[in-house]
Amino acid sequence: MKSYEHDGVDLEDGKTGKPGDKPIQRKIHNRALLSGLAYCISSCSMILVNKFVLSSYNFNAGIFLMLYQNFVSVIIVVGLSLMGLITTEPLTLRLMKVWFPVNVIFVGMLITSMFSLKYINVAMVTVLKNVTNVITAVGEMYLFNKQHDNRVWAALFLMIISAVSGGITDLSFNAVGYAWQIANCFLTASYSLTLRKTMDTAKQVTQSGNLNEFSMVLLNNTLSLPLGLLLSFSFNEMDYLYQTPLLRLPSFWMVMTLSGLLGLAISFTSMWFLHQTGATTYSLVGSLNKIPLSIAGIVLFNVPTSLQNSASILFGLVAGVVFARAKMREKS
Repeated sequence: MKSYEHDGVDLEDGKTGKPGDKPIQRKIHNRALLSGLAYCISSCSMILVNKFVLSSYNFNAGIFLMLYQNFVSVIIVVGLSLMGLITTEPLTLRLMKVWFPVNVIFVGMLITSMFSLKYINVAMVTVLKNVTNVITAVGEMYLFNKQHDNRVWAALFLMIISAVSGGITDLSFNAVGYAWQIANCFLTASYSLTLRKTMDTAKQVTQSGNLNEFSMVLLNNTLSLPLGLLLSFSFNEMDYLYQTPLLRLPSFWMVMTLSGLLGLAISFTSMWFLHQTGATTYSLVGSLNKIPLSIAGIVLFNVPTSLQNSASILFGLVAGVVFARAKMREKS
């Protein structure tokens, strides 16, 4: 992905083609800062709100939570499209057939993330997600013959050490949660590895020959609804939903709706931030963003921790930043 350029303005470097044009330069910096702040807040808040619903409320229907969030996203995207504020591709049968296999992985990725978040604290989930980068790098090497330099492999090795040491020193270790998180890492890597090829195929069956972010959000979330409903029945969540008093609390529905809005906000703010800066800044900020998220997760949910576990978490977060910088150098 390249840095965006408009009217002679390099948005990645924040420089203009006209020296001394400081008002334009300041305006670009302000937009980049605002979009970056919006992206960080939405992405952190999404994970914290999900953790609050699943753990603090002790809500035992993670699939239904995913289902409701995706339903909220579909309603909003369709509404914005009808108002002419965004453009989306028509969801034809051919397009849905092409997209369905990757959507199955997408649904599995979301559900395993919900299940792991219920049993594991936010900081450890953040560190364990680094394993996804290791699986993706190995997959790229075997599937696409893509070679990585030594700095990338060194950063990936640091991620593995931090994940293992973090699990060993985790005072609230839960084997079920760790199993769900490992499954999530494999599914997330699979989604990343298959998405690009699926996108290229999908573009060939769209009316415009293109597939923007809004269309992908609509496509993924719409296809996930029947699949999520089927899985919710399979996991006997409907019996739980019928009995739980949580669904009779207006405050609980407000929190669930907020989580759905935040999920959609991540898609919009990430696209805005990427447009205002570039892939390089976006990747680095995404890695740095895990640091305040981990701290907030420990403080807000009173997670029992030790010096060794805190050091492992910090080590994993630093490894993530090192990996992002190594990938930047590799691309350059």
